[in-house]
Amino acid sequence: MIPAKLVEDTARELMARAAIDIPPDYREGVRLARDRERSRLPRFVLTEMLRNWDVATAERRPMCADTGLPRYYVRVGNEAAVEGGLVALERALRKATADATVSIPLRPNRVHPLTREDPNTNVGIHAPEVAYAVEPDADWIDVTTVHKGGLFGSDFRMLFPGDGIPGIKRFFVDTLIESGKRGLACQPAIVGVGIGGSKDTCVRLGKEAACLRVVGSRNPDPAAAALEDELTALGNYIGIGAMGFAGTSMVVATHVELAYTHTGGMPVGIHQFCLSSRRATARLHADGRVEFRDDPRWFTDYYRRAGIE
Repeated sequence: MIPAKLVEDTARELMARAAIDIPPDYREGVRLARDRERSRLPRFVLTEMLRNWDVATAERRPMCADTGLPRYYVRVGNEAAVEGGLVALERALRKATADATVSIPLRPNRVHPLTREDPNTNVGIHAPEVAYAVEPDADWIDVTTVHKGGLFGSDFRMLFPGDGIPGIKRFFVDTLIESGKRGLACQPAIVGVGIGGSKDTCVRLGKEAACLRVVGSRNPDPAAAALEDELTALGNYIGIGAMGFAGTSMVVATHVELAYTHTGGMPVGIHQFCLSSRRATARLHADGRVEFRDDPRWFTDYYRRAGIE
């Protein structure tokens, strides 16, 4: 069995890595955006972002004062077993979150929605969120933590089959312009677009696409991959650059994920993972080995399966 204490210790380390160390794929995406940017102010902003990340890593301090809303994505191998079961796993994740809030430190962002009471632990009702997926023929557990900053940069629209791909593009541009003009997302962003399913499915897929795919990855569906390229080009043609300055560096990457949907509709959810693109992943084995990595590998072939098996 995978010891519950190993889950707790690993989750605590993941919290620190996510808060402090920006993943290399996003760093490289921002560097390329900086090199392409011709406007002086957004180019300056992107250069300072890269410097800020270097300082955070060197000094082991969170790279942004707002350390976001910590959450977990857990992929469980079909043959994996955790000491104490999933209840012990969730307790370990919650304890690691509370400990990390003090030790890193993380800003205690989680409050009661009505009374605004703050337990100063980032732990409460449905907090932190834990999402699960399974993987066949595996006896390990993957734990990914994501620190999603702020409450904005996302939207939903119920489109219809007649709107087609042009309707998706209009919604995409509308969302980026609105968030860019009002400062509702700290660009440049990784933009996730969930298409299909029901309302909750497309919104979930949009967030996962933004937070759990690496820059440079492509959807294996040719139509979705082509749409990813088109949407990225559109986003950077709007005229808004890094942190709202006029420029061409609004989108680092666009990730599209699909779900089969009702024949009469085409729901679309859009989510922007801001410049604080914070995530960290580890694989836990029953023999005590822990493998840290940058790619969450959340969107496996099994996760995207279309058939019965």
